[in-house]
Amino acid sequence: MANKAYKFRLYPTQEQEQLLAKTFGCVRFVYNKMLEERIQIYEKFKDDKEALKQHKFPTPAKYKRDFPWLRANYPRFYRQALEKLARAQRVLSRRRKGSNRWHKQRLTVAQLHEKIANQRQDFLHQAARQLANRYDAVVIEDLNMKGMSQALHFGQSVHDNGWGMFTSFLQYKLAEQGKQLIKIDKWFPSSKMCSCCGRVKVSLSLSERLFCCECGFVADRDTNAAINIKKEGLKQLGTA
Repeated sequence: MANKAYKFRLYPTQEQEQLLAKTFGCVRFVYNKMLEERIQIYEKFKDDKEALKQHKFPTPAKYKRDFPWLRANYPRFYRQALEKLARAQRVLSRRRKGSNRWHKQRLTVAQLHEKIANQRQDFLHQAARQLANRYDAVVIEDLNMKGMSQALHFGQSVHDNGWGMFTSFLQYKLAEQGKQLIKIDKWFPSSKMCSCCGRVKVSLSLSERLFCCECGFVADRDTNAAINIKKEGLKQLGTA
């Protein structure tokens, strides 16, 4: 029997659009914080591989504790599912390994993992569809998430952020409408370049969250990078 697929078009309200925008901002903030801390930890223990392996790297959950406003900007259903999974994992850790109760709890945890994965995929589909419907072209940085994960020992937490899945969804949804996803080369100095005068800084540490240029231009680091990415994307489109 042939498989069937169904497509549903969503029309988000203004409130839902704002939530999506806030969510993307939160994801960017958490990613930058994780990257900053992991680089610092790596630099501290890079000469002691055993200590580096044993060190516990920060996870997204840490920042939700440190920055309560992050909790309010994630989809409620997803937040609740993650909390339920955390409780189930704590129960599993208290069960005697190999016992019937342990096997049942392990199955519960696996089912929750699958549910969360499906919820996340559905959310990424919706977010990608909204962008594809709204814009004729979308410009992003071509980040090598796998390489960054291996180099900085990110582990599963980076792969779990769904960035690769989201960009794949976005690319084919744009293509369906004859639109483009433009990927800016990962070596493009989006963060180090001044979006006002074009001057490129020799170095820029992750702890510097405010971009300050000799020309007098001052802006949030991510805002400056986003402007540069947009300009480069327009050049590639031939509309700059």
